Amino acid sequence: MEMINDFYLFLLSVIVVSLSGVMSPGPLFAVTIAKASKEKNAGILISIGHGVVEFPLMSLIYLGFAWVFTSALTQKVIGFVGGALMIYLGFKMLKNRGEAESESSYFRYGSIISGILATAGNPYFLLWWATIGAFLVINAAIFGIVGFLIFALTHWSCDLVWNIFVSLTVFKSRRFWTKRVHEIVFGFCFLVLTGFGVWFIISALR
Repeated sequence: MEMINDFYLFLLSVIVVSLSGVMSPGPLFAVTIAKASKEKNAGILISIGHGVVEFPLMSLIYLGFAWVFTSALTQKVIGFVGGALMIYLGFKMLKNRGEAESESSYFRYGSIISGILATAGNPYFLLWWATIGAFLVINAAIFGIVGFLIFALTHWSCDLVWNIFVSLTVFKSRRFWTKRVHEIVFGFCFLVLTGFGVWFIISALR
């Protein structure tokens, strides 16, 4: 019984820590806003793309490979490549900011691929998992493989719920989006993505 109570408390801590991370503005948040302005299910699809990267990463940490992501060389390579990708996505978004009435995609890619790129291209996502995330995985491992799987699904569900909330909010309010508002929102997303991209590259070159 005490073990079960400890597990419930652990899951509660996972939810709190996960939400504090996922609710922070970042590349994935910017991509979700951009895609949701035209696609109702963007939050679900982007979360699936996010999970494509996140579940294997959690599994690697569970198997003892967290040290790979804390390597200075790995962080520099990921930081430079990820930063360049963020800047690319930012300019792609800026280029299409005036397509409020267009039926074409804002990115060349769909929401799932955009979720994968925004996740894999974020160096601090990997760093978070190599530090805070690794600590959570180690604690989840105390409860065995079932405990780890429940932990992984719980964490990803926090991403899913938040992304769905953001995407539905944006999608349902799209009728209030004038061309000017649309351009301002996409300009904000451009600044978020390119800002993070430049920061990642500078950090990698230090």
